[in-house]
Amino acid sequence: MPTRTTEKKATAATKTKKKPIGIVLIHGVEPYKETKGEDYLGAPQRKHFREILISWKRELMQEVDRTVHHMKDESGSLPDPNDRATQEEEFSLELRTRDRERKLIKKIDQMLDRIEKDDYGYCDDCGIEIGIRRLEARPTATLCIDCKSLQEIKEKQLVGG
Repeated sequence: MPTRTTEKKATAATKTKKKPIGIVLIHGVEPYKETKGEDYLGAPQRKHFREILISWKRELMQEVDRTVHHMKDESGSLPDPNDRATQEEEFSLELRTRDRERKLIKKIDQMLDRIEKDDYGYCDDCGIEIGIRRLEARPTATLCIDCKSLQEIKEKQLVGG
């Protein structure tokens, strides 16, 4: 028969359970925990996605700043033509990446605007809910999974045929 002290230890051990390992943060934000009966994209969900989008935009802007500082620091004239060519190619790749990120920042701003207008989270083609998990995976999604899949199939047919 267990003693009182072992019962207390067992109770204390169950109270101090740690958070489950493996929670993946979305741009520093924990995944949304839906509550039963909650409206789709009500105020708490809109706030959640606004936080994700703002955090993502902040990360991208930090990368822009880092690139500017890196290019200023490394832009000294290198005497060796091969070193200069390598540096120019690195700068070119970095600028291409930043251009894609600039376009992404613009799309993030559009999504933030859609949140303000209560137009966020609904498919542009069919009008149904995109879904919380899909939006967390791709916060800039404008199509539900079915419409996106159909779009990709059509694109493959055009390119392949």
